[in-house]
Amino acid sequence: MSETPQVPWQSVDRTGLFALLTNDLVGITRGRFFPLPLRERAVLKGCGWVPANLGLTPFDEIAANNPWGCVGDLRLRPDPDTAYRTTRLGDGAFSGMLCDITTLDHQPWYGCGRSFLRAALKNLETEFGLSLFCAFESEFQVTGATWAHAPAFSLQAMRRADDFMRLLVDALADVGVDPEIILPEYGQDQYEVPCAPRDALQAADKAVLFREVTREAARLSGLKATFTPKMTPQGVGNGMHIHFSLKDRDGRFVTFDPQHPAGVSERCGAFVAGIMRHMPALMVFCAPTAISYMRLQAHHWSSAYASFGLHNREAALRICPVAATDPATTARLFNIEFRPPDGTASPYWALGALVRAGIEGLRHGLPTPGLCHGDPDSMDEATRRQMGIRRLPGSLREALDAFMADSVVRGWLDSALVEGIRSAKQCEIDKIQDWTDDESCRRYATIF
Repeated sequence: MSETPQVPWQSVDRTGLFALLTNDLVGITRGRFFPLPLRERAVLKGCGWVPANLGLTPFDEIAANNPWGCVGDLRLRPDPDTAYRTTRLGDGAFSGMLCDITTLDHQPWYGCGRSFLRAALKNLETEFGLSLFCAFESEFQVTGATWAHAPAFSLQAMRRADDFMRLLVDALADVGVDPEIILPEYGQDQYEVPCAPRDALQAADKAVLFREVTREAARLSGLKATFTPKMTPQGVGNGMHIHFSLKDRDGRFVTFDPQHPAGVSERCGAFVAGIMRHMPALMVFCAPTAISYMRLQAHHWSSAYASFGLHNREAALRICPVAATDPATTARLFNIEFRPPDGTASPYWALGALVRAGIEGLRHGLPTPGLCHGDPDSMDEATRRQMGIRRLPGSLREALDAFMADSVVRGWLDSALVEGIRSAKQCEIDKIQDWTDDESCRRYATIF
């Protein structure tokens, strides 16, 4: 880089801090922060980072046997295309860039989730001439409110949060996150915001920003927004659903084919089949914390089984309804929803793992999975086995075991990263083993 990258707000801000950010294996956005007079230098040079940061559990503990220890140095390299800024969130500008983690000679580091996703997308394009078009749909709950009770999905539930929601929507617009709808959900003080679809890497970038802007807007409104998968053991879950469709090199959508069952094209069916085959192991990225498994329960509309369904909210992969009659519009809108991820997952690692698994399905020419009609938990085991439907892990321990048992999924990663994941998950499992469900919910909610 021979000169400072140009960004539209380069000479505007006078107060606030400038952030260089990354998002880790448990979905926590961490980084370095600079006085504004040093912003241009930070953009040009990046800043130092530490390998062992990737070994942090949600409780900021590093496993004693993590593979990095005290050795090694890395760099956060900001991507000017991710520049964000709003002056609505406090007196100083809320601004910065998202980063890739690189080695000291500027090569992608194997522990960078953003680089992992980018490489997977490159393989998808190179091998199959396909790209992914994605939208993230996030659920969160608000605490600290003095609102009166209001019915789920109601105008009352929306209007009582009007000040917070107006601040949130305006700030999201400033940073280029485009919410398509905001709805008060089924849970207590729960909201869901689906955002506009984008090319996959940009969609993941915006999903990271969505969480941080939401938390900040809530804080400035005297509230707290939490993306924890479960606020209480008996309460509803908060998910991070990923919608995706496939495009070819000419930009044509190729997810839909009216000649195939349920309109799922052959290429999309193979992609989905790869995800189905490796889904239990994917949970270490998509449901990466112990609290995740309170949400992934049967009869909770949160996909307790690896299954593929048409308009079925108990299915882990759901064909979404399309309100169109002509084939061109249907092809553009037709998409698949991946439902297991939650707000403790990194959008980069979750989406990257999904893409890698989909590539495996394409490489092996896997047939489109059969459609699951109804609740998989209501089927007998023989029927589930015949359809390739499997129970997803029921705990972080089971998810880690599934990951370690899947040599294909482990093969996507450097061996040091595999050991880093194993040691961090074991550290988290040991940490929470004596907690009650209520205590677990309370502690995770304070973090996420």
